[in-house]
Amino acid sequence: MQMNTPPRSGIRLTRRGRLVLIATGAVAAGTAVAVPLLSVDSPEEKKPTSLVIPEGWRASQIYEAVDKALALPAGTTRKALPKAGLKLPPDAEGNPEGYLFPATYPLDEKPSPQALLSQMVDTANKKFNGSPIAAGAQRNAMNVYQAVTVASIVQAEAATKADMGKVARVVFNRLERGMPLQMDSTINYALNRSTLRTSTADTRVDSPYNSYQRMGLPPTPIDNPGEEAVRAAITPTPGDWLYFVTVRPGDTRFTASYEEHQRNVAEFNRIQQSARASQSPSKDR
Repeated sequence: MQMNTPPRSGIRLTRRGRLVLIATGAVAAGTAVAVPLLSVDSPEEKKPTSLVIPEGWRASQIYEAVDKALALPAGTTRKALPKAGLKLPPDAEGNPEGYLFPATYPLDEKPSPQALLSQMVDTANKKFNGSPIAAGAQRNAMNVYQAVTVASIVQAEAATKADMGKVARVVFNRLERGMPLQMDSTINYALNRSTLRTSTADTRVDSPYNSYQRMGLPPTPIDNPGEEAVRAAITPTPGDWLYFVTVRPGDTRFTASYEEHQRNVAEFNRIQQSARASQSPSKDR
């Protein structure tokens, strides 16, 4: 297939400021937000009263959280999907990824996995199918499902909320130029992991989610994005950027120049090498 970007090289940070190998402009998938799954109204309560779904969690993480919240055997919620009757868009083909909306969901006296999943999807439909999102998707020559897919990449890749619009613009600029997205977040999704490092071998994995080898968007969202990521996907920040790298926490640099990007990567490498050298234990002589 035609590859319109220079070869993969260098190292960079994830959106949480951790090490991974860098693609030419891609930033890796972030791990799940570290917040409590359950909230309890009072210390005396034996059972949780609500379930918190953080932004950016994958469906697999949500299934596990529902099993835990309802004290069900592992895998119960996933197995309940066919009976849940979820109102998903046709493009989803029954896969709820992207439509399990991150929010706090109350747990009634006899909650079921099907009811909780339906609540999440119904909430997503209310958020996504309103005129602002639908109109914004249309402005960008997308349907709503595609906009949610872009938002899921933005959610995984952006180092900060302020960077979300810029990450979305990189996605659109690459799509418009016929460039592969080369996002490590899609590789992690393909391999069902959340890792800090992506190898060259990883980028050769045979998967429709491999955005190094496949052109265009992945076939489904890669996580469940929040409202800010969706807004960024339909109103990307104006710019000509094609690459970005987090040189240090709080310093993500976007550029349209591959040469400038390489200089940014080199600066990042120097910073990381210095940090590793200072942390290395001295050897006995």
